Amino acid sequence: MGSADYSARHLSVLEGLEAVRKRPGMYIGSTDERGLMHCLWEIIDNSVDEALAGFGGGIDVVLHPDDSVEVRDSARGIPVDIEPKTGLSGVEVVFTKLHAGGKFGGGSYSASGGLHGVGASVVNALSERLDVEVDRDGKTWAMSFHRGEPGVFDDRGKAPTPDAPFTPFVADSELRVVGRVAKAKTGTRIRYWADRQIFGRDASFQPDGLVARARQTAFLVPGLRIVIDDQRSSDGEKTEFHFDGGISQFADYLAPDAGVTDTWRITGEGHFTETVPVLNESGNMVPTEVKRTCEVDIALRWGTGYETVMKSFVNIIATPKGGSHQTGFEQGLMKFFRTQFEQNARRLKIAATEKLEKDDLLAGLTAVLTVRLPEPQFEGQTKEVLGTPAVRNIVANVLTKGLGERFTSTKRDDKAQASVLLDKLVAEMKSRISARAHKETQRRKSALESSTLPAKLVDCRSTNVAQTELFIVEGDSALGTARRGRDSEYQALLPIRGKILNVQRASVSDMLSNAECAAIIQVIGAGSGRTFDLESARYGKVIIMSDADVDGAHIRTLLLTLFFRYMRPMVEAGRVFAAVPPLHRVQTVGRGSRQSETIYTYSEAELRAVLADLKKRNIGWKDPIQRYKGLGEMDADQLASTTMDRAHRMLRRVRVSDAEQAAKVFEMLMGNEVAPRKEFIIAGSDSLSRDRIDA
Repeated sequence: MGSADYSARHLSVLEGLEAVRKRPGMYIGSTDERGLMHCLWEIIDNSVDEALAGFGGGIDVVLHPDDSVEVRDSARGIPVDIEPKTGLSGVEVVFTKLHAGGKFGGGSYSASGGLHGVGASVVNALSERLDVEVDRDGKTWAMSFHRGEPGVFDDRGKAPTPDAPFTPFVADSELRVVGRVAKAKTGTRIRYWADRQIFGRDASFQPDGLVARARQTAFLVPGLRIVIDDQRSSDGEKTEFHFDGGISQFADYLAPDAGVTDTWRITGEGHFTETVPVLNESGNMVPTEVKRTCEVDIALRWGTGYETVMKSFVNIIATPKGGSHQTGFEQGLMKFFRTQFEQNARRLKIAATEKLEKDDLLAGLTAVLTVRLPEPQFEGQTKEVLGTPAVRNIVANVLTKGLGERFTSTKRDDKAQASVLLDKLVAEMKSRISARAHKETQRRKSALESSTLPAKLVDCRSTNVAQTELFIVEGDSALGTARRGRDSEYQALLPIRGKILNVQRASVSDMLSNAECAAIIQVIGAGSGRTFDLESARYGKVIIMSDADVDGAHIRTLLLTLFFRYMRPMVEAGRVFAAVPPLHRVQTVGRGSRQSETIYTYSEAELRAVLADLKKRNIGWKDPIQRYKGLGEMDADQLASTTMDRAHRMLRRVRVSDAEQAAKVFEMLMGNEVAPRKEFIIAGSDSLSRDRIDA
């Protein structure tokens, strides 16, 4: 572009947006996939704010094959008239001026996710091309931008592309009319190509993250329909979300365990005043005291587990790092339940020295906290932490009032749930206190001190945790064989009697009072639940060694459930294994100089393949072929060489590649709900071979 074409207009457009391009991290956090997704949600959140204000009930997000993304809504549409201060159309103001828009300074929105007025303009500045179409006043208006600068792309009748020749505007703001629509039809369509000068070539829109966020937003705005259409590949999916239950339904969806209480909904509001700079008629910023209203909406429930799932939002914008609203929530919880403990100390058998702590309250809690207020103070444009101080006391007061109504209710269900919840919190508190005392005195036991561990533990001599292995063995008969076959230097044995407690259904106190579960936790020596300390584990590997039959598989599943729920860091660290004992022992017949050979097989298919190979090589074998029904049928040498000897054994490492998905599977297979388990069994019945049933 020549100097004659470079007018003051270009300077006025680019002076702010150049800062965005030089320091993108200040506005979007990073220039990797997270920043790319942040830009997309800046655009989507503008449409969501319209839905919150009562305009437009649907949002469509399309991921195009050419690396562009499009967001469509049926809201009011961006204003197309001329903004008097700048002399530019509303569309150009929104997309080129920082701190401009309906949310900056109030007026159009009582509460919105956008508050700095920079979202659309930042996305525009970081896009190689952005096209916007607005349906309004019976017409479809259009404008295009190249790295933030308004102008016209010459697509020459072809599909739009950022490489098309571009001519910037020099004088007027030209909002083109490209079509006509019904007078009542309104909406906005924005399509943009992220600038690869800013974002890495490898950065791409991740459908999983997009779908999760869309689902979350649909929960937060009841009645809103959000469609994600991924057209980047032939097998791309189209996903639609629409929920009418709001955050109560969201809390039920997030909950990882069976409920101790129902999902309680608590709402309320509070008022506060703050001094903010306001632009007066003469264009000066004047400190002005304004009265604000903060609306609070909370859904919470306690479950049987110990995991905490906490989601907090301000004007439907997630605040993953919390802020004043989350601090108020936790303070309100603590204040209320400490008062309940004092009032019910005799019934709950609480000693004067036993004090409730935050971790006790949060164990098993699933909560969704939302607040709505005008112009919230965030720490940075990424809006991860709410800073408005007055919100803390408002949330705490609303929560304590709502919980107070539940705990003083005369309804039978409310009284029963309140009583059960207090019992759970007392159990969590006592469990934490005893675990802390146990941890303080817990030391690696030497041979002389081993009497403090369960008598049935057959410990190893080595104190090198990285080398040691704990075999959890099914039954005393297998223990005897394993004892003779083990390497006593680094292999320890712990026998269990039959099937342990199903901890997916049992409470924490039931689990701790169960002899088998307690023995396993005591022997591993790292605590359980929230207090589990991986560094304190007494063994480098835990190997579940059960029979290769249906009962053995059931026992292995029960043990894995125990580890998954109460010692998950062991699983996540890849330190839990399942031994793979053989199913068959084939003894070949030696002829002449050829020695007889022992071959172990681990499945019926492998046995058939081995026998076919022997027959082909004209090698005979002794009949009947031994079929191991249990570990106790092996002698010590056979068990050692096939299942325990590091040089020859086979282990299956138990991993948790997706903890949330794994938790759902565990709940389906081992939880209280029978219907999903029945559907799973029926769905998989066709693929089950009768030969696999050991009956």
